[in-house]
Amino acid sequence: MNRPEVVSFFDPDTNTGTHIAIDPETRACAIIDSVLDYNPVSGRTCTASADQVIAEVKKRDLTVQWILETHAHADHLSAAPYLKEQLGGQTVIGENIIIVQGVFSDIFNLKDANSLTGKEFDRLMAEDELFHVGNIEAHAFHTPGHTPACMAWVIGDAVFVGDTLFMPDYGTARCDFPGGDAHTLYQSVQKLYQLPDATRMFLCHDYLPSDSRTQHILVTTVGEQKRNNIHIREGVSEAQFVKMRTERDKTLDLPRLILPSVQVNIRAGAMPPAEDNGTSYIKIPINKV
Repeated sequence: MNRPEVVSFFDPDTNTGTHIAIDPETRACAIIDSVLDYNPVSGRTCTASADQVIAEVKKRDLTVQWILETHAHADHLSAAPYLKEQLGGQTVIGENIIIVQGVFSDIFNLKDANSLTGKEFDRLMAEDELFHVGNIEAHAFHTPGHTPACMAWVIGDAVFVGDTLFMPDYGTARCDFPGGDAHTLYQSVQKLYQLPDATRMFLCHDYLPSDSRTQHILVTTVGEQKRNNIHIREGVSEAQFVKMRTERDKTLDLPRLILPSVQVNIRAGAMPPAEDNGTSYIKIPINKV
């Protein structure tokens, strides 16, 4: 058996897809790119999205081995600590998260002792590192370009690509965040395109193009991306892609939740340490980003 069953959830507030990859034989699973609901006006969190995942895991009597992050997201908060508390499993991200932690620790002037170590996560994985979801072989697939720490997770015949690629009619990730690079993203996508065409590709986001479909979709295939991705299909050169991506990124606003999200997600979803009044605070740097 090399084909995980995949159950997906869509959070309309952040356009985020969360996936459960299940080994049908052992009922072991991995949860990829979870969401902690956050209201930036009130500063309040809610576990409604994560609770849907928990309910599904319990309904199917699954054992959570892994809580995987494709990168330190800039558009939603991770629910990894809450899921781990409720379901168990190890929190995992690519080993280059240490680079991202260093960049944002400086931007936010973080003082907590663990902000640069990577130890907030249970495990940091390197390129091509092997692991298993039940009896299904899986491995880490380093795909930098959007961020230095981006990691796609290949689990059997499925790959979970985070923000690297969107649906073919929407294109690719932006490359203007700290450590991002359009040349590097191009090479990462070419590496993904070396996977078999039939490989199922599960996405972290779906944003509807303004002039076409009306239904959100979170899965495509490697072959469909190679043929039809509007930014980086077969025949598009690196120079063409870099020119397009660089010009497009200059027109984009920052994600609505980038400042709270990054501070939380570089800590594996944990909130900043509480201050002497017992309250945790999100920092908003002025004229910094």
